[in-house]
Amino acid sequence: MPLASIPSPSEGVWYLGFIPIRAYALCFVLAIVFGIWLSERRWRARGGEKGTISDIAVPAVIFGLIGARLYHVITDWQTYFGPRAIKEPYRALFIWEGGLSIWGAVALGGVGMWLACRRRGLSLGAVADTVAPSIAFGQAIARWGNWFNQELYGSPTTLPWGLEIDKAHGGEPGVLYHPTFLYESLWDAALGFGLILVGRRFTLRHGRLFALYVAGYTFGRFWIEGLRIDPVGGVDHAVTLLGLRINQWTSIVLFIGALVYLWVTRNKDTEQIVVPASQHKASHEENSGQASDPIESI
Repeated sequence: MPLASIPSPSEGVWYLGFIPIRAYALCFVLAIVFGIWLSERRWRARGGEKGTISDIAVPAVIFGLIGARLYHVITDWQTYFGPRAIKEPYRALFIWEGGLSIWGAVALGGVGMWLACRRRGLSLGAVADTVAPSIAFGQAIARWGNWFNQELYGSPTTLPWGLEIDKAHGGEPGVLYHPTFLYESLWDAALGFGLILVGRRFTLRHGRLFALYVAGYTFGRFWIEGLRIDPVGGVDHAVTLLGLRINQWTSIVLFIGALVYLWVTRNKDTEQIVVPASQHKASHEENSGQASDPIESI
């Protein structure tokens, strides 16, 4: 074994009495809580009302979790269904075993966010730009769940930061693997800070900051995905097309789509709604009434 390496956790589940506490789930919960906290601060800074993001997060997170699992099951269906399945079909519901895709989470989570914005009369683009850095930071946190599960690691490496994987999770004695979970976590954290800085420096509205997040994430995910050796789309091998994995093609399509969106909306500068018209009017009337009262104005 090389002198330097990154060990994998010996276990990813602890028990509080008979209740299992899973590290994978904890990482996702922490990611969600941090993301909502940061988004609330950013929303308030834009003039939005307190609690708005928390309310929108409920349907967004529910839809996002469903979408994340659906994408995983659809792309890895042979794991659960068919003659070569290595898991029982009902285990497709066991999200704690791993398998939550960011692609499905953002897609279906976006639907939940759109429904909430429409119900509240808010601009979807304004909310999307607000939460973009939070999603990046959330991914940086959530990726550590893969470390606890010893999954989604890369090909063998001799680098001093190689990751140890035990035999039960597909590793071989004396072999280290690329810690792709760490690569993506660091990339996502850097992307989150970058989005905050860019958002302060430039006026990116109408979903353009979110599009920049998509472009930045997919750019990094493309090369990180190329290091992975887990069998996405198959049972004992990854399904590829023209030498690229499924998620690499998804990255390419979304990266191009994000650039196209940035170009098409480059001159869009219409007003965005961060406070519903009815609430804005009520607040204005309340403030006007207070100002007209001679006692209150002293």
